[in-house]
Parts: sequence; C-alpha cells; structure tokens
Amino acid sequence: MSLPITEQENPKTANIDKVSTLEAVRLINQEDGRVAEAVSKVLPEIAMAIDKIVERLKKGGRLFYVGTGTSGRLGVLDASEIPPTYGVSPDLIQGVIAGGYEALYKATEASEDDFDAGAEDLKKRGITSQDAVVGIAASGRTPYTIGAVEYARRLGCFTACITCVPDSPITKVAEVSIVPIVGPEVIAGSTRMKAGTAQKMILNMISTVSMIRLGYVKGNRMTNVQPKNTKLKERSLRILMAETGLERERAIEVMNSAYGDLRVALVMQKANVNFEQAKNALEKTNFVIKEAIKILQSKGNPNESP
Repeated sequence: MSLPITEQENPKTANIDKVSTLEAVRLINQEDGRVAEAVSKVLPEIAMAIDKIVERLKKGGRLFYVGTGTSGRLGVLDASEIPPTYGVSPDLIQGVIAGGYEALYKATEASEDDFDAGAEDLKKRGITSQDAVVGIAASGRTPYTIGAVEYARRLGCFTACITCVPDSPITKVAEVSIVPIVGPEVIAGSTRMKAGTAQKMILNMISTVSMIRLGYVKGNRMTNVQPKNTKLKERSLRILMAETGLERERAIEVMNSAYGDLRVALVMQKANVNFEQAKNALEKTNFVIKEAIKILQSKGNPNESP
C-alpha cells in the first residue's frame, strides 16, 4: 500500500540537514511557493462550499470546523478571529478540536484515533440539521474528523472537507471535498508546513467570504469590527470618516454618541437617527448595517423636521 502524499519523502529537500541555514530557508520558501498554486486549482470547490455554508448561516445555522492536531488548531484559530473582526456571536463559527481546548497548546495526538469522539463532540455543541460542518484533515484519514463529518452528514448538515490527499477516506463522506495537492512536505509528514499553510489560506477564504455574503463588509471595510483596543478604535474612526465623509472631530462625537459601537454610529449618521433607533434596527436585521439603514429609510426619517 503506497503512502499518502502527505507522508512521502520530498526528494528536493533530502539533504536539508546538510545545507547552510540560508539554503535551508530557501528550500522551505520554494516549497511554500507551491501552496498558492495548489489552492488556486480548488477555488471552484471552495466557492461551492461557501455558498452552501452561507445558505445555512442565513437561516440561523452555524458553522463548525472539526480537526485534530494542527488542522484542529487552525480551525479554532480561524473561528476565534471572526467575532472581533465582524461583530458576530462566538457561536456562529466554532472550532472543534480533538482533545478539547487543552490540545491547542499541548499535544494530544492519541485523541485523533477515536472515531466516535468527533460525533460526540458535535453532539455536545447541540449540532442540528441546519448547521454546516467542515472537516479538516491533511491526510484525509483521521478517524476523529471522519466520524464527525459522517455523523453531521447523516444528520442533514451541509458537510465539506479540506484535505491534501485526493480520494482519501474523508472525501468519501463529505458533500464537497476541497483537495489542494501541495505535495510531500519539506520534512516528511510534517503537515503543519505546506498542508497547514494551504488549510489556513482556505479557511481564511471560507470565513471571510461568508462574512461578506452575510453583509458584514462594505467595500473592503470591516464595518462591523468591534473596537476593543486603541488600534481598533482608530480603525473604526477611519472607517466612519470614510463611509460618511465626516471630519475627525465630528466623527469622534458621533462615535461617542454611539457608545463606541461603529455599527450603531454608521446607522445613526447614514439614517439620521438616534442611538436607540439605530440599535433597534440593527438588532432586527442581525446587525447588517445596510439592512438596518434600509428599514429606517423605508419608514421615513423620524428625526427630520416637518
């Protein structure tokens, strides 16, 4: 039985232990350069998965990333970065990793061999047929991840997988398979490298475009960002100024009136309403700024003089 691509030895780096430091990093860089090309070949599958995921999210479903080891950590990382960037609930996109969150900083490789544990961990999250599940497994044969995807599909969820091995077991159970073929790793079997980079690129695409489709981006501005620190407060102010044409001092006043919430500030300014009206409209539209403004404008401007 032949080894999967992710476990094979790479002839281009067979002597990496004998070359200079500069040559070693050059070899790694050259191999990394193949990743974007591999991902470019699976863009149709990525787009298909995103459209299916967005369908679920628009109807109140959630997205779960499931994986073990590096794959699981990348899923948790991507999921954790969505709430502060796009102002959504932490429940909307969740990372599920074998061994629990302790596995984020402490290796728990044995847990990946438990086929039933993946399904059990999804059950603990209250998964329903309305949700979407993306299984992440570089080799495509991790029992924990396969078990989770198989269970989710039986339940009626939309399922996809990200793997670097074509025709691997996980591709047999997922509805959409995303398979960037990055080739053997620089260090044989070290899938935290090229395979991990490909997975990170694809997860970035899935979450980012999903948020765009849900209405949490205007142009290329993260208009729903949560300004929790100085850097993000400054970014929010710049976005408010760019979106409304306000001068800095006036933008600061509007932001203060919105209690530091960029979403509310944008609706207040664009629809010419007060804080409560803006907040209520946002809550009714799941904090989609464009839709909140549309609702307020369709009712007529309550703050305009007769």
